[in-house]
Amino acid sequence: MTAAGSGRAGADGAAAGRAAARRAERRRRTPFLKRFLPRTLFGRSLLIIVTPVILAQAVATWIFYDRHWDTVTNRLAYAVAGDIATVIAMLERDPSQDGRDWTLATAARTTDLIVTVEPDQTLPDKRPQLSGLLERTLGKALDERVGRPFTINTRVAHEWYEIRVQMADGVLSVMSPERRLFTPTSYIFILWMVGSAIVLFAVAILFMRNQIRPIKRLAIAADALGKGRDVSNFKMEGATEVRQAASAFLLMRERIQRQINQRTEMLAGVSHDLRTPLTRMKLALDMIEDPDLDPEVEELKADVAEMETMIEGYLAFARGEGTEAVQPTDLTRLLNEVAAGARRDGTEVTLTAPDGLILPLRPNAVRRCIANLLVNAGRHAGTAWVKAEPKDGVIEITVDDDGPGIPAYLRDDVFKPFFRVDSSRNLDTGGSGLGLTIARDVARSHGGDITLDDSPYGGLRAVIRLPV
Repeated sequence: MTAAGSGRAGADGAAAGRAAARRAERRRRTPFLKRFLPRTLFGRSLLIIVTPVILAQAVATWIFYDRHWDTVTNRLAYAVAGDIATVIAMLERDPSQDGRDWTLATAARTTDLIVTVEPDQTLPDKRPQLSGLLERTLGKALDERVGRPFTINTRVAHEWYEIRVQMADGVLSVMSPERRLFTPTSYIFILWMVGSAIVLFAVAILFMRNQIRPIKRLAIAADALGKGRDVSNFKMEGATEVRQAASAFLLMRERIQRQINQRTEMLAGVSHDLRTPLTRMKLALDMIEDPDLDPEVEELKADVAEMETMIEGYLAFARGEGTEAVQPTDLTRLLNEVAAGARRDGTEVTLTAPDGLILPLRPNAVRRCIANLLVNAGRHAGTAWVKAEPKDGVIEITVDDDGPGIPAYLRDDVFKPFFRVDSSRNLDTGGSGLGLTIARDVARSHGGDITLDDSPYGGLRAVIRLPV
């Protein structure tokens, strides 16, 4: 790699580093909570609508569960424990075989419990750990109502619970259906809450999309107007506030267009009117044949030529206002044409651009913009390097030269009309002080801009950014 190439790579790396530092600084200054909030109006509006509903449903769900388990589940568990305690009391009151048979039959008929007695059986000394809210609730009820060692098995059969209680002469086995201990109202409630939330979410999405769509169209139209593109098909729609904004936008577009047309017509009219007296002055000077007046005549001719050049600059400035229609343009081809023209004028140009850079432009205006920069580079440096590449949603065109450059404190002033750095470097196409003004005017009419910086080749770097 050459020293110039390495310098250019270093400048690009430094620019990327500065951009990353700016992004990091913006993130640092952003409040912590805002980093996690949606950035779009649609997302924020949806969040405003849905968040209170979700919070209300969450609170309702918590209250429901709290009341449900404290009341319904406890009552069901204590009812089963009470039935078991009653069966045990009846078995202990009449331990005969007939009494036992009658008790078990009565329990099966009246309690929906399947009760059996396993004589001479004992439960393990260590009771298994109760898992789940239902088992713990039932275990608490058994401790209070029965007061004997017990085990609970929830996996013995589908939708059945086995409760084994230690008695004096054996183990009482009780099979309880799940409906005696569990109510499906919790599932129904959850399904209702989730279903209603989904329906609400869907309705909110449809509603907000219809409300956001006119705002997005207004933003697209404003962006197109800023890029100098036609927005004639834009129409007002949406809510009253959105229609007011759209109406203000249309009025602004008409005022801007009227101002541009008036300025263009004024500059073109003044320049055209000045050509007639200048032409008469040139003819009068050509008719003077007095040898004693030749030095004065030549000075006057030079002044007239300079005035003609200034008038051409005025006309070029007027044409740069955007009267040309926007059309899809092959930027690579346009750059090759401009570079070829600069080479014919004696400027050494190195062009680097990928194929297929197609974007909507005013081709003649962009050609004039880049030609102005190359003419300046050719006048003050003699060698120019042009590079075009897509970068972060824009096409970046860089024009470098190896001339004397421009001091940093003057880089904003050189874009002002008729401003000149000094008599040795007129930064325009014809010495009128409008070259960079026209170039920036063209770039901004496309929604882009031009900035100046130090070139890694030792001169000036002009960067044109055009939105895709």
